[in-house]
Amino acid sequence: MFLDNLAFSLNATVPVFLMMVCGWVFRRIDLLDDHTTGVLNKFVFRTTLPALLFYDLSAADFQAVWDGRFFAFCVCATLLSIAIAALYSLLHRDRAERGEIIQAAYRSSAAVLGIAFINNIYGQATIAALMVVATVPIYNVAAVVTLSLTSPEKTGRSGRALWLTTLRGIVTNPIILGIAVGLLWSAAGIPQPFILRKSVSYLANMATPLSLIALGASFKFAETKGKVGVTAGIALIKLGAFCAIFLPAAVALGFRGEKLVAILVMLGSATTGSCFVMAKNLGHRGTITAFAVMLTTLCSAFTLTGWLFALRTLGYI
Repeated sequence: MFLDNLAFSLNATVPVFLMMVCGWVFRRIDLLDDHTTGVLNKFVFRTTLPALLFYDLSAADFQAVWDGRFFAFCVCATLLSIAIAALYSLLHRDRAERGEIIQAAYRSSAAVLGIAFINNIYGQATIAALMVVATVPIYNVAAVVTLSLTSPEKTGRSGRALWLTTLRGIVTNPIILGIAVGLLWSAAGIPQPFILRKSVSYLANMATPLSLIALGASFKFAETKGKVGVTAGIALIKLGAFCAIFLPAAVALGFRGEKLVAILVMLGSATTGSCFVMAKNLGHRGTITAFAVMLTTLCSAFTLTGWLFALRTLGYI
């Protein structure tokens, strides 16, 4: 069982890590340059990521799997995770980098890894879709707020001007718009013609590989000097602390099986590559974010397997 779980986790995470390595190699051999990578980041942020979120949410039947207690737990755990990440960021002196630290520490690969992980174990991922609805909108709104308020381009602005700019960024953020349209489409029960569904799926399928290639191409080892400590702290919080805090609470509330696995993935999966795209497009350097994505992706194959094995051994899943 342990070896099977380890093999599955490696199969889920190693390809992600290798895509980032490919991006780094492409940059080293001049297949990509800084200008092209910047354009690629904008393309992913404005088109493929919104398409991916719309694709996942618009066709989901949330009424069939609705569980108010589970939804509320996911929302509360997410909000508390953001608060813990914000407190950790205060230990970092550079205020302009605190937004990156907060986002990298709380934001999981819930939408991508969560559905794949639960599908592999249970054969269907309806509960994972409900978890995505509870967390992804919060992930993105919190990311826009924290990254906008700490952006090097905006530091020093007056409070009113800064908040107006941040609010405008939330309302016009392509990722948030993709979530909003997807949720409204699902709630209204609007049918999707095959041509529309297929066309959106083409864009959606490009989101993850392109974002990871752009991340790898943008990563510069020289810029990580002095960032190892803070990034290791992010990985410890992301892969260990959140699970240690919230999993016992989930068990005490009676969540078992598929719901508990969904909560595990929500809390303890690697920092998603879309964090880097978001950070770069909101004026940040992205060094800490890229480093955190790489480190948590590499380590999560083992930490997720450990948590899953522990829950299985204790008879909760």
